[in-house]
Formats: sequence, C-alpha cells, structure tokens
Amino acid sequence: MRVVVEVTAAQPADLVELAGVCALAREESSAGVQLCAPEPGKIVEQLGVLLSVPGGHVLVARVDGHVAGFVLGRTLGSNDFLPKTVLYLEGLYVRPEVRRRGVGHALLAATAELASAEGATDVYAVPIPGSRGVQRFLARVGFAPAATHRYVATSVLQRRLVAEAHGRRHHGRGGSLEELIARRRRSRGGAPTGSVDLGAVRGRLADGGAATERLVG
Repeated sequence: MRVVVEVTAAQPADLVELAGVCALAREESSAGVQLCAPEPGKIVEQLGVLLSVPGGHVLVARVDGHVAGFVLGRTLGSNDFLPKTVLYLEGLYVRPEVRRRGVGHALLAATAELASAEGATDVYAVPIPGSRGVQRFLARVGFAPAATHRYVATSVLQRRLVAEAHGRRHHGRGGSLEELIARRRRSRGGAPTGSVDLGAVRGRLADGGAATERLVG
C-alpha cells in the first residue's frame, strides 16, 4: 500500500530524529562502523558538518509526520579531475516498516530535482554496504555499476522514475485489456472465464463489419 510521502531539505529541528534513523541504518549495515558514529549526539554533529560543507545536502522523507528515510549527498563542481558537476550520494536509506511503499521513489525523485537544480549532469551513489535491496532499487531506476559506485545521468533518472510511477498506476488500474474483457464477461454471468484471444475477437468484429457492408450495399 502506497503512503503519502513528504520530502524536504533537512532543517535543524530534524536532526535529532534523523540521527535515530541513521542509527538504524548503521545497525542494518555490515559496515555500520564506517557509516556513522554509534552515539546519537555525535551523529547530529556529523549531519551538521555535512550540511555546513559547501554543496552538502540532506533530504528527509516523512510519513505521517515522522522521518521515514533520508538521502545524504553533496554537489561536486568541476575541477582538474572532474570536468563537470555531479551529485554524489553518500547514503540512501528507508526504514524497514515503510519499504516498498514509495518512500525510496520519492527520495530519488527529490534527488533528481536537486541534481537538475544544481546543474549536475550525473548522479553517483554509494549504496550502504550490505543493502542488497538498495542495490536492486538503484539498478531498476537506471543506475549502472561504476567501480565501487553506481551512476546514472540525471535526465535518465528522471525519465525512469516517471516511467516507473506510470507503470505502477497502470498496473493498479487492473492489468491488461484481456483481463478487463474477461472480468466483464464474468460479471454478466454464464460466460466463459479466463483470458481472451484478442486476435479472435478482432477477427469476429471484422467479419461482422464485412457482413454489415454487404447488407447495406
């Protein structure tokens, strides 16, 4: 079941609750010691440092007013080693109880908007170690392997997210045309159930049209 997700840039008042969610991510990761400090107070400080660094970003997803996930990242401008601007994601995490409900999608949609606003042509991500679900999710929306990272062009990410959202809405409306016809037959009662051969249906319609033309002519 999808939930209503609000994604905003982190504010000072968010940091304490956000630190608690970062601690959850640390516990889940096989390399949690590399992710953040174990003490909530220290995590708040580390988040504050990221937000104080030029180009530092923290996006917070909320569901029912509570922090449900986050993105940690920074914008890297062009330099001697990098000829273009990119958005570098250091962390993407969604609380277990709200996964597969659109929170990750909302976070990446906000990330794509941020990348576009920052003039970043690509988004690089470093999935939290041990998080196979995040790896699969990133691959599904277009992130390709790049050494120890994954990356995707900002424009590609935006298109893939739109396509995925459209696909979910289409699926939620009840599936294919064949299934729709079969359900209508069942609702009338006494008709065969199961899938429908649309080719045969179209053939019968064509034959009927030809017969009508002969009668009219």
